[in-house]
Amino acid sequence: MSNKRFMSLLSKEFPDIKSAAVEIINLSAILSLPKGTEYFFSDLHGEHEAFIHMLKGASGVLKEKIDWLFSDSPAEERDELTTLLYYPEQTIAKRKECDGYEEWLSGVIIKLVALTKNTANKYTRSKVRKRLPQGFAYIMDELLHADDEANKEHYYKQILKSLYETGMSEEFIKELARTVSILAIDRLHIVGDVFDRGAHPDYIMDYLIGYDNVDFQWGNHDILWMGAAFGNWASIANVLRINCAYNNFDMLEIGYGINLRPLSSFALQTYADDECKFFTPKVFDKNKFDPVDMKLAAKMHKAISIIQFKAEAQLILAHPEYHAEARVLLDKIDFEKGTVKIGDTEYPMRDTNFPTVDPSNPFEFTEDEYDVMERIAASFTSSKRLDSHIKFLLTHGSLYTIFNNNLLYHGCIPMTMDGEFEQVDIGGGKTLAGKEYLDYLDKEVRRIYYSGCNDKFDGHLLWYLWSGGKSPLFGKNTITTFQRFFVEDKATHKEHTDPYYKLIANPEVDKQVCKKILTEFGIKYGGHIINGHVPVKHKSGESPVKGGGLLYVIDGGMAKSYQGTTGIAGYTLIYNSRYYALAQHNANELISNEAPSIQVVEYTEGRVTVNDTDTGAMLRQQIEELKELIAYYESRRYEK
Repeated sequence: MSNKRFMSLLSKEFPDIKSAAVEIINLSAILSLPKGTEYFFSDLHGEHEAFIHMLKGASGVLKEKIDWLFSDSPAEERDELTTLLYYPEQTIAKRKECDGYEEWLSGVIIKLVALTKNTANKYTRSKVRKRLPQGFAYIMDELLHADDEANKEHYYKQILKSLYETGMSEEFIKELARTVSILAIDRLHIVGDVFDRGAHPDYIMDYLIGYDNVDFQWGNHDILWMGAAFGNWASIANVLRINCAYNNFDMLEIGYGINLRPLSSFALQTYADDECKFFTPKVFDKNKFDPVDMKLAAKMHKAISIIQFKAEAQLILAHPEYHAEARVLLDKIDFEKGTVKIGDTEYPMRDTNFPTVDPSNPFEFTEDEYDVMERIAASFTSSKRLDSHIKFLLTHGSLYTIFNNNLLYHGCIPMTMDGEFEQVDIGGGKTLAGKEYLDYLDKEVRRIYYSGCNDKFDGHLLWYLWSGGKSPLFGKNTITTFQRFFVEDKATHKEHTDPYYKLIANPEVDKQVCKKILTEFGIKYGGHIINGHVPVKHKSGESPVKGGGLLYVIDGGMAKSYQGTTGIAGYTLIYNSRYYALAQHNANELISNEAPSIQVVEYTEGRVTVNDTDTGAMLRQQIEELKELIAYYESRRYEK
């Protein structure tokens, strides 16, 4: 576009010198404000209650603000105000039963307004207004931006009185509590794995769709659900297996409308006399609407597992570039001896009942299996709610993100043991490594989606990214699902991690490796790597800070199934204008509103302003364009 054409377009928004100059003044003022606070979460794994609790309290930061702002108030009043942020309906209902309810309502509104002011003090009035709830925006704006409270005292008292008389006080308090939480988090980063294990990733996605400033770095569980939503049978079978294993039937059937009747009927008939004891689900959360008998759930778990192994074998044999032949094991079973050959060793099997596996053609689906998958796949590809969630992941997500000089990705950058980027086979005799490899994968994921694939043979790459040997989202040489079910010897269960993980844990080379990765992605001095995927074993003394402070691993075990390993209930990384801090969560927070422990891990070199951020770079560009527009107006006036 020619400069004259661009100036003509820009002039439609700023029709004269004055309007352009005023906008320059506004943007220049914004550049001097402190940067907004960024929050980083990883590996949510469907733990909706814990995650939403963390968001509402800004991972303990709002509790600190309350204790500081209202230090003269009794501790029980401060605790009640904190609880109100998490559970406004319950707190209000409890207070209704006490005397002095109207006075309490007014007092709480005044405190919430003060808390909101403190939380919003680094933003422009325009930005705050955009985040106010539409129905109460005018009233809140008036209360938040008082120039002379003494002269407006009667005015504010009348607002509070009118809220009570119209019955709007309770709704106003709920909206104020929500607004405080939203303003506390300027930018939200989800560094992978919203899905699987926990009960309701669907609730998490619904909640996040309401956020106006969120991004995702896809995790391997997220990409697996993308593959399932696209109709890939191997991905669908994996999703069903995992969620049968964790008893997540409410989410599947009620949440996403996945019809599990074909699978349950098939499993009950096929494995009627099989206890399927090695397939008994782990129960961390009970189903409220769709409880499934544990014996039936175990049969369903086994049935879909065998279907998965068949679908994966067909896929792997079609893609030699995946180098995943070691995972094809149904054809390695000696049905007469009850053994399976893994590598060069023959192992006895602890479960030898395979009624749907034909030894002469072990990867072929039976007619019933084929029918089950066709019907279930139709549920996945036609689920409107799932489609909306996957679209949100795609439009707001990527394989990696560079934001404010930090590099965010879920798993790893595939590397060799000597610290070089791994050259990965992508087929056709071509290999890619480092940033180029991740850029290729990101582009392919989008191509697969926007090409409209909805066939069981499409989307194979998404399955590979879920658990492939050189997938940057998986970070292991293989996945040993078959062995864990059927082979007692735990040596066969071992999954070897990518050299990346050994390198970042080696104090002799970790900083050098992190610098190499940051340089590869164009990150300058002062940047960090932020990732998750592998839970940090806090109770064993492991630190989430690695690479000499260049790398933060923020998977602390939000998933209940990992908390026995980590000893905690997750991390939040907080990056504000003055420092990076880690909030260490514990399982008692949901029960007692106990605040997480927050530790500053790095101070910034001076206070970071908007001018120092990615947003600042865009604003500076806009200022230069506006200056050009003014010069354009001046030149036209001179020409006249």
